[in-house]
Amino acid sequence: MSLPLEAAGSFCPGSLDYKNPAYPRFMDAADGFDLGQQLSNQAHGPGLLLTADGGRYTGNLFGAEGIGEGELVFTTGMMGYQESLTDPSFAGQVLTFTYPLIGNYGIHNNRSESASVWPRGVVVRHAMKDPDHRDSIATVNDLLRLHNIPGIEEIDTREITKNVRELGTVLCVFGPADKEELLKEKLSKLTSPELDDLVDLVSIDEAVILNQGDTDELGRLKPRLAALDCGIKYNILRSLCQYFEVIWCPPDTSFDTLTSDYQIDALFCSNGPGDPAHPGKASAARDTLAMAVKSGYPVMGICLGHQLMGLASGLKTYKMRYGHRGANQPVVDLVTGKVQITSQNHGFAVADPDAGMLAAHPSGATSPDSQNLHGQEVKVRYINANDRTVEGLDVTDRPCFTVQFHPEACPGPHDAENLFNRFREIVDAHLEAQ
Repeated sequence: MSLPLEAAGSFCPGSLDYKNPAYPRFMDAADGFDLGQQLSNQAHGPGLLLTADGGRYTGNLFGAEGIGEGELVFTTGMMGYQESLTDPSFAGQVLTFTYPLIGNYGIHNNRSESASVWPRGVVVRHAMKDPDHRDSIATVNDLLRLHNIPGIEEIDTREITKNVRELGTVLCVFGPADKEELLKEKLSKLTSPELDDLVDLVSIDEAVILNQGDTDELGRLKPRLAALDCGIKYNILRSLCQYFEVIWCPPDTSFDTLTSDYQIDALFCSNGPGDPAHPGKASAARDTLAMAVKSGYPVMGICLGHQLMGLASGLKTYKMRYGHRGANQPVVDLVTGKVQITSQNHGFAVADPDAGMLAAHPSGATSPDSQNLHGQEVKVRYINANDRTVEGLDVTDRPCFTVQFHPEACPGPHDAENLFNRFREIVDAHLEAQ
């Protein structure tokens, strides 16, 4: 995905004031409304959703005309639907919202997590047509039409969620009810989106410095951080810019390039969609992570970045039954014993070194055996309080850690946001030691 600078874009990660013109600006997924971009044709009429396990659900179409297809997943967040729709980690999926009323407060300027809407289809109980908020500029229906994404409402989302929880995520299609035979044909030919290089689809193609020359509260130049974009969320970039001078990089940027061309002080690897063991750009990011750890650089990873660190450490990754998607996941810090409520969005996990694959998908999909690429041991630091799955790793004798959850969560929760400060302290200590 190419993401050029846009003078009209409202996203400016280098500034807490999004109207500040001092740093590069990028498109927000809602900017098209202000720019007068044309909306896709409105979908209407009875709709039908079919799943690969034989499920059949009726509803009404909304959003853009067309057929939605992909992996059927659900998210439990009661707020943040705009952020979910624009989260690149949902690429290739059909997103079901468990909360029944989606769109209450409308769509807002500068609140998206990327420049696009990434689910291939959207399933809701009710798509609210009259948002009630003074700052709303559009409806969810309008946002889907702006980005040519189909939706279906009046669906029994509770039944869908129960089935996915019991049977695991499944492929699906939906579209006009009078085209059932066409939908069945498409479903029979549908392949898993995880076979595609989804990281390549959602990441930038060229590096850009977001806040060059930025200083901290003491007037010192901030340490220079390379952020590998595997599908990074905008609020991660905002958070990183508060602590570092950030270079937003393609996921296949080599470690040699980062050190020779950009003279980085630390490395970060982002969230993203798909299978972490895919041999495309995700594996390239894994190799860069491994080289950074091996060379003693401070490293932090979130979500897919955490999984890539697991692979680089010789651990296995695997597909989960239905994953963790929502803003209410309890995580236990095994060092402090404290519990944090976190936001998460992932369908793969790092296998526990002792317990193995927990909450695994019925398909049994897992990564092949691999070697430890950086030579250091890793310890499990965080686990999920519900299913005991791995939620974070510390690399022993190295200034490196990763987490499966999102400390930058917007609209929240914010229990884990201090992890960015922890990483800045690690980087400062590393630079002082040098």
